[in-house]
Amino acid sequence: MDEFRLVEKLMGSAFELIIKDHDKARAEKFLAEGRDEIKRLENLLTEFADSSFTSLINKNAGVKPVQVDGEVYQLIQRSVGLSNLTQGSFDISVGPLKKLYNFKNEQFVFPEKSAVKKVLQFVGFQHISLLPDNHVFLKKKGMFISFAAIGKGYAADKVKKMWQQKGVENGVINASGDLTVIGKKTEERPWQIGIANPDQADDILCFLPIENASIATSGDYEQYFMRGGKRYSHTIDPRTGNPVSGIKSVSVVSPGAELCDALATAVFVMGVEVGLHFINQLPQTHCLIITDKNEVFHSRNLNFKYAEK
Repeated sequence: MDEFRLVEKLMGSAFELIIKDHDKARAEKFLAEGRDEIKRLENLLTEFADSSFTSLINKNAGVKPVQVDGEVYQLIQRSVGLSNLTQGSFDISVGPLKKLYNFKNEQFVFPEKSAVKKVLQFVGFQHISLLPDNHVFLKKKGMFISFAAIGKGYAADKVKKMWQQKGVENGVINASGDLTVIGKKTEERPWQIGIANPDQADDILCFLPIENASIATSGDYEQYFMRGGKRYSHTIDPRTGNPVSGIKSVSVVSPGAELCDALATAVFVMGVEVGLHFINQLPQTHCLIITDKNEVFHSRNLNFKYAEK
């Protein structure tokens, strides 16, 4: 059985689609259909095109409700549900806080506390109103939503479902390192997913075998800054408006990519103790956390092995 691949930049990320099949023409057809599905979702969800539902919702924040496609409405509904589940650690309305910070600036300066406090009033899933007939309303002018922390996972789930309905038995949807797999790599072996060393991205720290599941990693590999000997991540706690510290990387494994995507961000914000306690209560969901001291913590019953050096 051969491996067929398609690599393309989609949703602002490098996507790699892989199908194992005996039939080249069939595999390439399914790969193209997967790419087209991701492009369709990108057009629906992007915040960078005026015509998208996300842009329409954001433009009308504090003004009027916007009627959206049922698919978008349900994704927002699930996002708000995840915010409730994680007590606000995951929040699609966190964007205004991110605009306060420039993590790529070497001379990083914390924004004034008064500025953070002011912007916090425009953040909060509780200000997202889900109204009848697929209408969505952001209650405050200045609010905006983004699917950056859940959109790629949703797209991966959609492609996986489509491929499975068409009879694909072995495949991978790789969204910049967040992976969703169908079946196994071979009849005997599951797909082996490498977790990178946060200090050296090309060095694999450990491997997780996964089958018909997804894994997403939230890490500060590229965007972080040091202040007073303390490392701060580019991830912002939506509840406090402050950048998160203490963790370098969180990887979450579960049956669904959308859930993995959102929970990796949420656990990063929660911290080690609260995050592990939270994940241990969820069925078929596991996580691996690497702290800023390079300590490794994991949830109960996580199957993984350290890479041989």
